Amino acid sequence: MITKHPSRSLPTIELHSADGWQDYALLDSGDGFKLEQFGPFRLVRPDAEAVWRQTLPPAEWKKADALYKPSAEENGGHWEYRQKLPERFKMTYGPIAFWAMTSSSRHLGVFPEQSVQWDWADKVIANSKITPKVLNLFGYTGMASLAAARSGAQVTHLDASRKSVLWAKDNQALSNMANTSIRWIIDDAVKFVQREIRRGVQYDGIILDPPKFGRGPQGEVWEFYKLLPDLLQSCRQILSPNPLFVQLTAYAVKASSVTMYYAIQDMMAGFNGRTQAGEIGLTERSGAHFLSTAIFARWCREDALPQ
Repeated sequence: MITKHPSRSLPTIELHSADGWQDYALLDSGDGFKLEQFGPFRLVRPDAEAVWRQTLPPAEWKKADALYKPSAEENGGHWEYRQKLPERFKMTYGPIAFWAMTSSSRHLGVFPEQSVQWDWADKVIANSKITPKVLNLFGYTGMASLAAARSGAQVTHLDASRKSVLWAKDNQALSNMANTSIRWIIDDAVKFVQREIRRGVQYDGIILDPPKFGRGPQGEVWEFYKLLPDLLQSCRQILSPNPLFVQLTAYAVKASSVTMYYAIQDMMAGFNGRTQAGEIGLTERSGAHFLSTAIFARWCREDALPQ
């Protein structure tokens, strides 16, 4: 016999589409690929979530300037160029400018769907009416850090990759944000948080965008399922007594947004706030499919919740 818990309600799962772009668009998707506009360039990249048929005719897809062809190896592949692209090119999201470029991976230095998270954090910071200290772990090329700093936060940006941190600094300069408060750290996320605990450092907000697998600057191994629970509990220990927000995004993991919801709920137990969870993604211009690209969970203090 199955007994239902009378007072336990299931979380509401939300879908959020990144619709605020001028320099980027998901033109079409399907058959395991997506056709995208990055600034002046049209690119084709693989996406396993695009299981439906393509809407635009093949002639439109053939206009792409470059195509990333996946290999049998997981996350492997290479770019095929139909015309030469510059080493890097400028793009913008609102007042933030950044460099995009093709590299050995399929990524170009920005995840457009993450703008949903930048906009949410911007509203939370504005609603807080304070100058919050924000820690951005796994910060990549700095878009979330730049957005939070422009909103008025004092940001500590951490990534294990020196290349990514230098790229983030270039984005800061390109955005004319040299005077904003961003501290750049190259370190292993777990070790850094543990040191912050010992030092008694506290943050009002924490942003986490951990990979499925990665390595720190000294070869430290990061495994999502093995290390995330302990990292979240360590992050709780560096939160201020009245924290503002925690934001968690995850890609390419065999977890659901419900998993992330309960992880953040457990982390923030005892604080007065609200947890949301769901999927972020992109909506096509062609057939209006919503292409889900990541799962998320985020907690916000009650008095700073975005409307």
